[in-house]
Amino acid sequence: MRLIISLALAASLSWTSAMAQDGPDPQTEEGFDLMEEGARMLMRGLMNEMEPTIDALRDSFQEMGPAFAEFAQSVGPAFAELLDQIDDLSNYDAPELLPNGDIIMRRRPDAPVWEPEFDGSEIEL
Repeated sequence: MRLIISLALAASLSWTSAMAQDGPDPQTEEGFDLMEEGARMLMRGLMNEMEPTIDALRDSFQEMGPAFAEFAQSVGPAFAELLDQIDDLSNYDAPELLPNGDIIMRRRPDAPVWEPEFDGSEIEL
C-alpha cells in the first residue's frame, strides 16, 4: 500500500514540474500588454487634462515668488524666536479658538516638564 502511495506522489510531483516548465501562455502575455497599454493611455489622458492647470499654477508661483521671499524675510526672525519658546509641538494639543477670538495651544498633561535654555544673560523686563 505504501508503495502505491509513494508512486502516485512521485508521479504527481513529476507531472506538476513538467507543467511548470511550459512557457507563458501567449493569451496571458497579450492580456498584460493590453493592460499596460491601457494604463499608459489613462496616464497620458490625465496629464493632458491637467497640463493647463499645472501651467497656471506654475505661473502663479512665479508671480508670487518675490512677494513670498519678502514675507519670509520679514516674518522669519519672529518665527525663529517663537520656535525657541516651544520645545516640541507633539507636546501640545491642537490649537483652540476662544470665544473672544484668541487662539491658544494647551500643553498636554502627559508632556514632560520643559525648561527653556538659559544662556546666563540678564532678562530685560
